[in-house]
Amino acid sequence: MRILDRNVYLGPNLWANFRVIRLTLDLGELENWPSAKIGGGFIDGLMQALPGLNEHGCSYRETGGFLRRLREDDGTWLGHVLEHVALELQCVAGTDVTFGRTRSQERPGHYDVVFEYEEESVGLEAAQLALKLLISLLPKELVDKADINVEDDFDWDDERDTFIRYAQRNALGPSTASLIKAASDRDIPWLRLNRYSLVQFGHGKFQKRIQATVTGETRHIAVELASDKEETNQILSDLGLPVPRQRLVYSARQAARAADRIGFPVVVKPLNANHGRGVSINLEDAESVATAFDHAREHSRSVIVESFIEGLDHRLLVINGELVAASKRVPGHVKGDGVKTIAELVEEVNSDPRRGVGHEKVLTRLEMDHQAKRLLQDAGLTEQSVPAKGDVIYLRSTGNLSTGGTAVDVTDVIHPDNRAMAIRSAKAIGLDVAGIDFLTTDITKSYSETNGAICEVNAAPGFRMHVAPSEGTPRDAAGPVIDMLFPEGAPSRVPIATITGTNGKTTVTRMVSHILKMAGKSVGMTTTDGVYVDGNLTVPGDMTGPVAARIVMRDPSVEVAVLETARGGLIRAGMGYGSCNVGVVLNVQSDHLGLKGVNTLDELALIKRIPIEVAKDCAVLNADDRRCLEMASHTKADSLCYVTMNSKHELVREHIRSGGRAMVLEEGLNGHMITLYDGVHHMPLLWTHLIPATLEGRAMHNVQNAMFAAATAFAMNTSLDEIRHGLRTFDTSFFQVPGRMNVFDEHPFKVIMDYGHNPAAVTAMVNLSDRLDVRGQRTVVLAAPGDRRDEDVREIAQACAGHFDHYICREDDTRRGREVGEVAQMLCSTLIENGVGENAIRTIPDEQESITSALSNAKADDLLLIFVDNITRSWKQVIHFTPGEELQAKTESSTLITPMIDDAASVISKGDSFIKDERGVRLVSEDSD
Repeated sequence: MRILDRNVYLGPNLWANFRVIRLTLDLGELENWPSAKIGGGFIDGLMQALPGLNEHGCSYRETGGFLRRLREDDGTWLGHVLEHVALELQCVAGTDVTFGRTRSQERPGHYDVVFEYEEESVGLEAAQLALKLLISLLPKELVDKADINVEDDFDWDDERDTFIRYAQRNALGPSTASLIKAASDRDIPWLRLNRYSLVQFGHGKFQKRIQATVTGETRHIAVELASDKEETNQILSDLGLPVPRQRLVYSARQAARAADRIGFPVVVKPLNANHGRGVSINLEDAESVATAFDHAREHSRSVIVESFIEGLDHRLLVINGELVAASKRVPGHVKGDGVKTIAELVEEVNSDPRRGVGHEKVLTRLEMDHQAKRLLQDAGLTEQSVPAKGDVIYLRSTGNLSTGGTAVDVTDVIHPDNRAMAIRSAKAIGLDVAGIDFLTTDITKSYSETNGAICEVNAAPGFRMHVAPSEGTPRDAAGPVIDMLFPEGAPSRVPIATITGTNGKTTVTRMVSHILKMAGKSVGMTTTDGVYVDGNLTVPGDMTGPVAARIVMRDPSVEVAVLETARGGLIRAGMGYGSCNVGVVLNVQSDHLGLKGVNTLDELALIKRIPIEVAKDCAVLNADDRRCLEMASHTKADSLCYVTMNSKHELVREHIRSGGRAMVLEEGLNGHMITLYDGVHHMPLLWTHLIPATLEGRAMHNVQNAMFAAATAFAMNTSLDEIRHGLRTFDTSFFQVPGRMNVFDEHPFKVIMDYGHNPAAVTAMVNLSDRLDVRGQRTVVLAAPGDRRDEDVREIAQACAGHFDHYICREDDTRRGREVGEVAQMLCSTLIENGVGENAIRTIPDEQESITSALSNAKADDLLLIFVDNITRSWKQVIHFTPGEELQAKTESSTLITPMIDDAASVISKGDSFIKDERGVRLVSEDSD
């Protein structure tokens, strides 16, 4: 049994619309050994190791359901068991995850094991430990039979605790986690920016950041003041607020003298430490002060000696000028029963299910460490001492929860004077989020009556004691912080358009971005050639996956995001964000089939459908592609917009009549008009010949792309005039859309360069070539990526056959597993099979050489259609080519003829039925909800 592969999905994906991990698991011989058949105490051992598995409902959706699956009949397969163990391990470490799914693959013994996670590294580590645990529980004879490597020194208890500590180091702290929950409850997106507690709330220009509980609005000077305990003490004292007398010292001798002047008992603490580190209290003599000084110096060069204030430690939480919570903190302790030793009492306290390792649970285990032993020694006790019944034995000098303390909520009983004092203190230091440490014998009485005092003002106060107190009412400490950062009605998200499909993604993405930029927006855009922010290339490369999307979301100058989203990123890691405003699917056509487990167009459609499933405002779908049409039943978007080049489309007509939205290509006296229907409104948008990218309406694939761009921009609240202006100023120059129908006509012949690399894209360009009035001859330079199926390579050649006078077959620089010359030869033989004469075909495998040959042999008024792989290099070849002198004298350019367009083939079959609801009309398909 071994893990062959894994995928970490960052957002919506094929398995779920949230983050999951997918493992490819090979059971090997264990495929023949489901859980109930294994025997040897396997199930009992598993339940003993992880008792929480009994709470898993599994398919029975009730407590004990998974245990029932383990035992009934032959049981369940170990891939399914691994899923549940990985989930439970994360729960044991303090992460509440519940979703899992296991599916068998076509290969016997191979499974897709999918489970939810919160922190990537923790989820992956849980999978590894789950595998080790299952292997350790297998009977020896089965281990030998399956030839499985077992760790001889595997210690489950140690492995579990090590995992919990690992999870705590990598997981978000309780305060940060509570802030994230509060943000999620308000539908505010978030991104973790590092391995610690730096988190971004919101996207683009609306983002706010926190580091633990320090916000982006927290003033640096306020944090500096709070970190300087001496300066804080002085400022509060100057304002008449109650503080202890205090001295800053640098040596043990100075500390003893300061204590003598202040008067015993005293407190010794580091100047700028936190979490109670290095603090010693109630010191009665100079010798204790000297020892405490050395301890404090371990945490800070400067040490404070201050008067000891009688009373219990209280934390008062002030957020945005309001007291949100108050908690009484009790140091970690045990209570004697007259029978058990202190060591036994500690063990008893730690058995409380609310206590765990670090921040795993609401309370932390007590540790019998150096500080605990010192306090026992000071009290004349040892670990083996038996305290009298009712005696409280403190093992900590401070009440921090992280060291085993407990917290009692006192928010409802705090005296108004103490409330006002806390608020004044936070304002005096200048903190938007402040934890005031206040010592008093009775929080219900005024500080002026009890002689209580403020011992510290903390920046980045912890929230755990307030959101999960040991006793009393839990308080929402995180909500007020989020409401301060995002007041009611304040935006947190930039509009997002997610554009996918087989062909046209890059052009539509660039068209939409251009429209929005011309409308005055700062656009974040991801494409196959890089990430652009406000028109500037910031990260070059193929950036159509979730990492690129997150770059855009993190940029504070982005006002709107337009994201080209390719199948590869969706398959590999899902979307990089939880939802989009507008989801767009242009088409589902044959490309990349046979790769990454996607073998059919229907399987590809499931991948392309993901953005539609999570679109909020509008789903834009190609009504001329049946697979796109069927996606309408899977969207929860507020509106549905169809795009069709067939003005007689039956379903779209019904959709429009019911008040739905559609972008339709209609024929008029002056050519073809892109028309928007929305509710009762019929709005002619633009004649297609006025859009430069369509080559005066001849490039029908770009007519369709322009329709999608207009529909997308309209769904993002762009005015019709802004859309018209954007489309009329967008062309297919190399600058606007590199590799997408780039036309160069400064030679005596015309060159069209395109990145088309699948049959549909090649067919679109061939159709354009047929519409051009070419006075000379036509030449095509064609190729196909090496990782495409043989039938796809042949279909590319078939699309070209018969449309050109000369053919040059080449190969990409990277052959992707093919032999040298294999693809070019396949293209050549297919052309011959489809009636092209051998004398019209040349095979030149090298891309640069093939382009040079085509350019060198071109005559005046010829047309060269060049399909390229290395876009920039090839374009430079074209524009820097120098024709011969005999050609330079002839510069008459080709002219275009008016195209004729046939009605798009209907994808509606006889007998199809429609469904009508508040969003419009949809096709009823077999898998419709």
